Amino acid sequence: MIDSNCAYCVEGELVAKFGIKICELDATKVYLFKEQSHKGRVIVASKHHVSEMIELSEQERNAFFADVNHVAEAIHKAFSPDKVDYGAYGDTGHHLHFHLVPKYQEDPFEWGSTFAMDPKQKTLTDAEYNEIITALKKYL
Repeated sequence: MIDSNCAYCVEGELVAKFGIKICELDATKVYLFKEQSHKGRVIVASKHHVSEMIELSEQERNAFFADVNHVAEAIHKAFSPDKVDYGAYGDTGHHLHFHLVPKYQEDPFEWGSTFAMDPKQKTLTDAEYNEIITALKKYL
């Protein structure tokens, strides 16, 4: 099922407001989050338009989490964060997706606390976004 109001289903301008598509994996689409207060922050969205993971079959759910794990490994290899935080929200956007947020001890911003959905602290140039995407794609 595709929802014509869902950014992850229709992509284009709806996704461009907050993200840049990096790639598609077996069960997910991966987007660089434009707000980069945490270098390498991405969104991993299911290819299925479901609100809850319980709506996926066991096989689909396992494939989704295998992709989340794969992206987390890529973040660790590309940027060496001290921790990757995971957030699965969806109160307003009813499409299963995880935020993967690298955290760095040397950067005190939000270390030891929950990350903000959109802190509006740091956006980058197109060249800087491309540099992060290129670093991640080496491992994806």
